[in-house]
Amino acid sequence: MSEFLSRRSALQSLMTAGTALGVMAVIPAGPVAAAASDKAKAPAAPAMPHVTPQDPTAVALSYFEDSGKVDAKKFPTYKAGQQCSNCLQSKGAAGDAWLACNLFPGKMVAAKGWCKVYVKRP
Repeated sequence: MSEFLSRRSALQSLMTAGTALGVMAVIPAGPVAAAASDKAKAPAAPAMPHVTPQDPTAVALSYFEDSGKVDAKKFPTYKAGQQCSNCLQSKGAAGDAWLACNLFPGKMVAAKGWCKVYVKRP
């Protein structure tokens, strides 16, 4: 019998929650909704700083802002066409000049850049 009661309690809870959601859908948007829309209009957060080739992590990873300046003899893993914009580590939209990168948290890399841990995006 306790199993029956727990099912009944569960059904009553679901019905109560459904009714509450229905009532909330009918109530007109008030000051809370207006405040939420004001937050949506707030200015965007400032852009992340760009990685410079002098950054200690950039030096360790042999980062170049322009992949065209990579010396293929000095970096034999470099192949023409490799750049941050098509690297697995970068995040961003096609055509962006600067991208977020997993290797440089909190900083952005040049889309045309390259470093020695480049991995082609699938």
